[in-house]
Amino acid sequence: MNDDQKLLRECSAGIKTAVDSIDEILPYVKDENLQQILSNSKAEHKKIEIDVDKRLENSGSDDKEPNPMAKTMSWMKINAELSVNPTSAQAASLITDGCDMGIKSLHKYINKYAGAEQSTKDIARNISELEETLGKDMRPYL
Repeated sequence: MNDDQKLLRECSAGIKTAVDSIDEILPYVKDENLQQILSNSKAEHKKIEIDVDKRLENSGSDDKEPNPMAKTMSWMKINAELSVNPTSAQAASLITDGCDMGIKSLHKYINKYAGAEQSTKDIARNISELEETLGKDMRPYL
């Protein structure tokens, strides 16, 4: 597997994690504007996911599922914190933490898989920018 495929697979897993987290948080969100921000970001993530999955398929590689342990821990954290404190501020805090982790991971993988094609690195950077925008959109709710 080459660097291009490896970076795309990490992007695939990261997008799935982001979408799963948004899906977990949305039922707790009562503020309509915050719901809209999260729904719009989820739709943007899904658009990129389609492109990433198509590129992986064309390269002969499969997508990558998020780490099951990380997925379980995320689910537990989200549900535990929001069941005790189901506020917009808590939801925004969880999303912000997720965005920060996503940005950090993406740049780690961009550096690790330096041999990836520029177009693949651009996809990873676009995902990072999407995460950065979502994190900024959470600030009024913190």
